[in-house]
Amino acid sequence: MTSALHVSYADGMPHAITREGEMLGVRNTQDGSRSLWKTGQGATLEWVDGSDASTAHLLAALEGAFEYQPANKTCTVAPSHPAAALVQAGVLLQAEDGKALACRDMLWQQPSLWLPTVHPPIALQYALSNGKRHPVRPPKPRGVLYQRFIPWLGKTFSFRSFDFEADLAMFNRWMNDPDVAVIWKEEGDLDKHRQYLSAIDRDPHMHSMIACLDDEPFGYFEMYWAKESRIAPFYDVADHDRGWHVLIGEPAFRGKAFATAWLTSISHYIFLCDPRTQRAVGEPRIDHLQQIRNLDKSGYAKVKEFDLPHKRALLVVMLRERYFTDALWLPRSDGAATPAQHSA
Repeated sequence: MTSALHVSYADGMPHAITREGEMLGVRNTQDGSRSLWKTGQGATLEWVDGSDASTAHLLAALEGAFEYQPANKTCTVAPSHPAAALVQAGVLLQAEDGKALACRDMLWQQPSLWLPTVHPPIALQYALSNGKRHPVRPPKPRGVLYQRFIPWLGKTFSFRSFDFEADLAMFNRWMNDPDVAVIWKEEGDLDKHRQYLSAIDRDPHMHSMIACLDDEPFGYFEMYWAKESRIAPFYDVADHDRGWHVLIGEPAFRGKAFATAWLTSISHYIFLCDPRTQRAVGEPRIDHLQQIRNLDKSGYAKVKEFDLPHKRALLVVMLRERYFTDALWLPRSDGAATPAQHSA
């Protein structure tokens, strides 16, 4: 019996992936194109001649193959489909027998699978901001920024940029939720929150995002370049380290299944935005024990405590290499995260 397995967003378009026995079917739900792939013993993927074999279809098929067999770190791909661009990107490693090897950790570093619009890294040039020397940052992204199907929820998680017209009233309601306010301490009226968000919008080192599941907004995220941030003086910050803050505004989305979805996704998005980013960092309040447990269970290393003007904080760090090598886009087998809603 054919069953739905996964949805891939290769090249920004949804591809439904189904499985029947050893066969994987890929269908672009926008243009209707289809491809068929045989998955054999020993982690192999072979294109069935006559079906669509575009780069996007191959990417989607690889994502589906690794989802089908999550313990596999590599997959041997048979020849006969256009893969030159994927060889150049490192998705496929050429072998002498005419086949190619796909590595799970390299596939998950391909932005075209999860970012609707892929921008090349901005050229390196340095600037000074408030006495801090840092690389010039790229323009802030707009619209849908990241989308990923979450298998354990059966829903698509996404980030989109903050929309003042659509989101301000919702943000105001979230910030005045007592459970959020106890951590963020940003209660206030619409004008206060408009000013708060406008200041972030003007700041090149930060941007605001709304998190959604199947397009339903449930949380607010801030992503920042660490070198220009308040934590820069407290560790050996690198040019492209990046950090984040989060609040989960909708109570129905406060639970460990949701926490594992957004925690694994924010780390992934950070690393996809710029290949030069080697560390994702955070600075939760030292007394926010739920959030610290979640970060620990998601692979973040606890480095040290330090004092910011408004809180005693814990520095946590995720290494790029660890995230991809250990497949930390999946919940860890040593225990799922517990609810963590409001880290400031």
